[in-house]
Amino acid sequence: MKPLLLFALLFAGAHAFAQRPDLVMQDFEAKDYGAWTTEGTAFGAGPVHGPLPGQQRVSGFLGNGLANSFQGGDRATGKLTSPTFTIERNFVSFLIGGGHRAADIYIALLVDGTIARRATGVDSEQLQWKCWNVTDLAGRTARIQLVDEAMDSWGHILADQITQTDTEKGVKVTMEAPEFPAQREITITQRYLYIPVRETAMARKVKCMVDGTAVRCGEIRLSDDGTSDFPAFMDMGQYIGRKLTVTVDRLPNDSRALASITQDNVIRDAGSIYHEKYRPQFHFSPSRGWNNDANGLVYYKGEYHMFYQYNPTGLTGAGFNMHWGHAVSTDLVHWKELPIAIYPTEIETGIYSGSAIVDWTNSSGLKTGKEAPLIAFYTSIGKSVCQFMVFSNDRGRTWTRYANNPVLPHIIGGDRDPRVTWDKETKRWIMALFLDEHDYGLFSSPDLEHWTQIQKMTVPGCSECPDFFPMPTAGRPKTWVFIAANGRYLVGDFDGTRFVFQGEPQRVEFGNNSYAGQTFSDIPARDGRRIQISWMPGEHYPDMPYSQQMSFPCTLTLHNTPAGLRLFKYPVAEIARLYSKSKVLKNISIAPGANLVNRADGDLLDIAAEVEVGNAKEFRFTVRGFSVHYDVAERRLSGPGSAELSPADGRIKLRILLDRTSMEVYGNDGEVAMTSRCLPKDESSALEISTEGGPIKIVSMAVHELKSSW
Repeated sequence: MKPLLLFALLFAGAHAFAQRPDLVMQDFEAKDYGAWTTEGTAFGAGPVHGPLPGQQRVSGFLGNGLANSFQGGDRATGKLTSPTFTIERNFVSFLIGGGHRAADIYIALLVDGTIARRATGVDSEQLQWKCWNVTDLAGRTARIQLVDEAMDSWGHILADQITQTDTEKGVKVTMEAPEFPAQREITITQRYLYIPVRETAMARKVKCMVDGTAVRCGEIRLSDDGTSDFPAFMDMGQYIGRKLTVTVDRLPNDSRALASITQDNVIRDAGSIYHEKYRPQFHFSPSRGWNNDANGLVYYKGEYHMFYQYNPTGLTGAGFNMHWGHAVSTDLVHWKELPIAIYPTEIETGIYSGSAIVDWTNSSGLKTGKEAPLIAFYTSIGKSVCQFMVFSNDRGRTWTRYANNPVLPHIIGGDRDPRVTWDKETKRWIMALFLDEHDYGLFSSPDLEHWTQIQKMTVPGCSECPDFFPMPTAGRPKTWVFIAANGRYLVGDFDGTRFVFQGEPQRVEFGNNSYAGQTFSDIPARDGRRIQISWMPGEHYPDMPYSQQMSFPCTLTLHNTPAGLRLFKYPVAEIARLYSKSKVLKNISIAPGANLVNRADGDLLDIAAEVEVGNAKEFRFTVRGFSVHYDVAERRLSGPGSAELSPADGRIKLRILLDRTSMEVYGNDGEVAMTSRCLPKDESSALEISTEGGPIKIVSMAVHELKSSW
């Protein structure tokens, strides 16, 4: 008998008699990585204790430390490799999170220098247990290697508790071939099905079946003890009176998750929703759950439609539970949540970002009634990544998947985020699509179904979520603008086949929390505005039933400046509908050492000021503990960000919007903008203005207290 086979038999036999203690190879609790070696910069000098700057909330790791390759952001790359070890247990178990990119972000088991096992995260900052069965490798020498070779979104990996075990650690989820051994049958008698959710629980695949058809699918962090972090529910109103079968993959035997599902005809926390301590009062946020990118912004017959990436049953981003949420407004200030527009399915496990348009001429042939069809495009995540189309013939209230999806199959890498617009000169639809790394593609179509690639372009330092549209410009018929997810933009000419732009991407947004901005399509010509809303990413606010929010809508305009054609952004005028009380000051001089204090009674403010800088070295506006500072010599505006800003005729204009959890600052009518999430540092609503090095003159200042939009 060969020695290796004898070892394997003895190994298996020993396990049959007694389960041996686990062998912890790395728990990342030390200050450094010990004998593990690093390459590149992504993993830094040692373990970290949670999220890094610019990263969302990280959860699911054990103890205080974990490996996190977000050090330096998603552009950082590197490897973290263990010393050699002998495989002595049946399984190698570990906690993993981060990107779902098997080609360039993964944890690997190396045997003889070759990858014998590989695993990835699921585009989530929640670490989950995964296990490799290594009984066939018993006695072999191996290494563990964490690899981060990606430089775009979700280009990082999280890992903890790398351990050799004799049994599977945690609950193993097989994404490719899910099993559903746990189920419960429920007769739907009330509209809302309440689900016990615990953010620290493992995400499990849940499927709801009616008459043998899956009507709700997704990954939910089910609470095994039956308690909930917040009232998460599914709207099942259309199935009242019918039998529902809820199945979950591999629940522990003692789990109370299924038994704790209840029904109700009311939204249980309706009285407190929108009035919580940290709820934004004039920025949109969903009543509960997580949102990210703004999707499908479109105007039709008096309504602004905003769709958005949405996890209705969790407070973190969910790669396999992403929906399209839906809200409408008639004035860009007051929003009403509508039922979820697009749900994941068994085949489409994630509904990712995209756009929407009005098909006024019925070029798609999808019109069935009196209304013009609304057509939406999104990235479908399933067995492959591709672009899907859905349509609505009832003003966006219900949506139907196009029968011949995908309208654009997978092309390369993580291609996604289709942005469709109409080019009236060539009478063609144009789609801008993120391809891979820093590359984008432009496509054209006569009917929204058949698409032809017309251009590929590289946009340095940019990835994801393109926006592409024409804008009127003084001195020329129009200019086309291309904006990437990080807010960098290009301006140029588009002839229907090629976008020609000059120079490097420019910035108008310098804040800490603005991403994936999109502009509304189909705003009437009589209005003429190009209005943008972006996602304001950041950590979850404590004890809230929601996570994340949208920026306040802004109007984009193009201006000829000494540096060239530049984009400005400025809050829409409709904010005035929320004004409850206003104070106006004019021609007030402030000397060094003095401090102008203007008392405001509310915690929601819109402040507009024009300051003559004179001989001052700097001046400062402070409100609720936050400071907006202008350095005259450096010509730099600082606050929730920093940007160069030159006085115009010796004056600086400031606009400050302050909500309960955000601050937006605009300089010189939107020449620069800074969008930031924040928690006020004190309860005072006083506005204080001071100067150093010389006096300043407040030419004019208006302080508007706002009402809640809810």
